[in-house]
Amino acid sequence: MTFLLLALAVLVAPAPRRAVDRLRPSAHDPPRKEVRPDGPFERAAAWDLLAACLRAGLPVPTAIQAVEIRELSQVADLLRLGADPVTAWASALERPETALLARAARRTARSGAALARQTAELAGRTRSEASDEAEAKAQKAAVAVAAPLALCFLPAFLCLGVAPVVLGLAGQLLN
Repeated sequence: MTFLLLALAVLVAPAPRRAVDRLRPSAHDPPRKEVRPDGPFERAAAWDLLAACLRAGLPVPTAIQAVEIRELSQVADLLRLGADPVTAWASALERPETALLARAARRTARSGAALARQTAELAGRTRSEASDEAEAKAQKAAVAVAAPLALCFLPAFLCLGVAPVVLGLAGQLLN
């Protein structure tokens, strides 16, 4: 019985080489797409990933390339070519979604401070602002829902709750 189970395991289990080859990218695999954070939470996650890459010791252009944010690809190319950080981050400074990071990167390039901490703070700030905005929208929705409910329930309350009491009192007073 043991021999039969062992033979079955050898036949069913994939060979180690084939298992490793399945993990390697092949020519038939689709190319990786650049990440374009659409929402504030995706952008905050991208900033967190960039901060992690910078904390790990990657150079700024390599970290930007690893995160693959389309808005920063030109910055990474310019930095890789040896451009001045002020010049390289100028294009990112013009976009509102990357302006805060560009200012921090230009400031840290001048002072020599670490960009990772400021990128992580930017991620936290982006996440906090998105949460505040979502909460404000939810509160506005609650107020907007209350008006139609009041228009539906107020007449029913008057007809079923107040009108019988008033009619009952009026009937007693008139008798």
